[in-house]
Amino acid sequence: MPLHSLDHANIRTGNLSRMVAFYEEVLGMKAGPRPDFGFPGAWMYLGEQAVVHLVEVEGRPQTDGDLALEHAAFGATGMEAFLDLLKSRKIDYYLGFPPGFPIVQVNLNDPDGNHLHVDFHIDELPEKLRPA
Repeated sequence: MPLHSLDHANIRTGNLSRMVAFYEEVLGMKAGPRPDFGFPGAWMYLGEQAVVHLVEVEGRPQTDGDLALEHAAFGATGMEAFLDLLKSRKIDYYLGFPPGFPIVQVNLNDPDGNHLHVDFHIDELPEKLRPA
């Protein structure tokens, strides 16, 4: 039985409401149904799939950059609008260009400091941002 897709990433946070707002407002996910596990959390959906599970852990400090899970990545379209959104919210990001692949990675951090990248096809990269 081969694996065929990533089901979800589970992220622990000390500030559930701030994280839910970020994943909704910046990445376009929607909070949706979640089993009653007896502890606070939220499941963030892309369409019908809960791809990010947030678990609130009281008193959890923001990460110091030494994460066990280095990053989570999402595929997307609409790069220019996404970059405009990041700029309007003053969210720092940097672009990555995997050698030999037609991908642009927009690297950013969520409010808890978790590294994310949103991947777009190179054809979506605005001309002014293309490497020399």
